[in-house]
Amino acid sequence: MMLKASEVMSKEVATIRGSATVYEAVKLMKEKATRTLIVELRHSQDAYGIVTETDVVYKVVAYGLDPARVRVFEIMTKPCIVVNPDLGVEYVARLFANTGIHSAPVIQGGLLGLITLNDILTKGDFVEQPKAVLLENQLQEAIAHARQVCAAKGIDSPDCAAAWDIVEELRAEAAHQKANRTYGDITGGKSAFEQYCEENPDAPEARMYDS
Repeated sequence: MMLKASEVMSKEVATIRGSATVYEAVKLMKEKATRTLIVELRHSQDAYGIVTETDVVYKVVAYGLDPARVRVFEIMTKPCIVVNPDLGVEYVARLFANTGIHSAPVIQGGLLGLITLNDILTKGDFVEQPKAVLLENQLQEAIAHARQVCAAKGIDSPDCAAAWDIVEELRAEAAHQKANRTYGDITGGKSAFEQYCEENPDAPEARMYDS
């Protein structure tokens, strides 16, 4: 099973008011030994914000501004990208890659924690259990299961069709794991179901069913 965000996140989260000065924010970052502060909600319908060391350096230090005269709300990102605690760590990593962020609050009904690139790197299981290997194993198991279902219930049965749909979903997910080569390259663009039909001459060339 893929690790969830809640399993690698840091539960100790430093928060700050949007009205606080950047001077106060930097002081808090040093005290808490963190690079990220979550900006507190102003009211129940408000969105969370985030301020990082990058914001301080790029927006204050780089322009020679006085951190005691600049407010957090002037440099923060709000609303910020948030992560559901049940989201798989791989998908958090993909979210970070697609958006260019390095950290995000974990939210579900309230602030639960903070997940960062460092959390993913140091607490993740991608070394011991790379997703590509797990997907390949799941794919082979799904293909074997689909063959058994079709043999037992018939190639035209809804159960057979549903079993091959699961195979195709796994193939699609596995394709995302490969930057330069997909299963389509390996199979010539043929689906697992089409390959199965080729191996079974009595199978129909096409199938239609209500999903």
